[in-house]
Amino acid sequence: MASKKTTSTKESHPKTLLVGIQAPYNKMKDIQAYYDEFLSLVKTRGLGYDEKLFLKLRSIGKANFLTKGKLQDLLEFCDKNEIEEVVFSEILTSLQERNLEEILNCDVFDREKLILEIFRNSAHTAEGKIQVEMAEIEYYKTRLAGKGAALAQQPGFIGGKGPGETSKEVIKRHLTEKFRQAKKRFDVLKKSRDIQRKRRLESHIPLICLIGYTNSGKSSLINRLTHSNVGVENKLFATLDITTRELFVDHKKIGLISDTVGFISQLPHHLIEAFKSTLDELKYASLLLHVVDLSNSTWKDQIRVVQETMEELEVEQDTLFVFNKTDKIDPKELENLKCELEEYQPHVLINTMSKEGVSELVEFLRKYKFKN
Repeated sequence: MASKKTTSTKESHPKTLLVGIQAPYNKMKDIQAYYDEFLSLVKTRGLGYDEKLFLKLRSIGKANFLTKGKLQDLLEFCDKNEIEEVVFSEILTSLQERNLEEILNCDVFDREKLILEIFRNSAHTAEGKIQVEMAEIEYYKTRLAGKGAALAQQPGFIGGKGPGETSKEVIKRHLTEKFRQAKKRFDVLKKSRDIQRKRRLESHIPLICLIGYTNSGKSSLINRLTHSNVGVENKLFATLDITTRELFVDHKKIGLISDTVGFISQLPHHLIEAFKSTLDELKYASLLLHVVDLSNSTWKDQIRVVQETMEELEVEQDTLFVFNKTDKIDPKELENLKCELEEYQPHVLINTMSKEGVSELVEFLRKYKFKN
């Protein structure tokens, strides 16, 4: 492999290109919103970049992801702008990533790597950190062939350089042992969670779980309903660790309410697998509140993504659609939207800016008959 370009004077910020791709499998109707989401992921990661390029593909190349013509366009762009690092909006296979690095003579990172790093930075509890670690190890194992420089004891990261070449066998053994240790630590925490769940089920305390697309306003809602101060930030995956609070209606405790990690289109499979044990809690919920950012132009696509993820997790609990952020929508537009919302039943309209803003939801919970 040819040596990488070294035009950047800052080790922490190689000259970086973001490549947003409209792929044929992408079901998002508003492709600009999809691109904006990619840029939000980059911003959340805190990744500096120098150039942006958006490509539309009619087909996917098995070896290089890009078709021959688009690949040539990208190669010329990288050469002209002396690009050292390319970040793709899509998930690449290890073969595609390796081939692109060879052709472009740049470090290449994909959507999965980007989201993994965001999760790593957002995890604060021991359980969350271990689950992200397990997902990262599984990801790196798929990148073993030809990627020794990026797979030593401390993994490489976007915007930085790899720690040095190590033999594939040593790395594989190291990752396997690291995963075993992480799994062992996680099993201890999982056992504790299982005991807590058993106690709750035996006491017949209802559990309400919030689900939804990332940045849909779940943390703001749990704060409004429980008078808590769960951290709220206007960025993707601001909340990663599960938060549980007691929920009172009319000064009477009606159960517990839990926040969960937000979902996103093309959420990496390794993350879903790593968080499956935690997300299994959804199967024991008495009610799911599917929080939807109605002010987002892609709210229907976001609902579909969450529902598909629930199907993958085999979660089939009773669900209430909670259409949030109505304060950001013009009243006439909101009135017109109500016909479209009839498809999603049952549902309520809310905003978390005031106590009155969640009155429809509180009224629903007041009347809801929780199953024992």
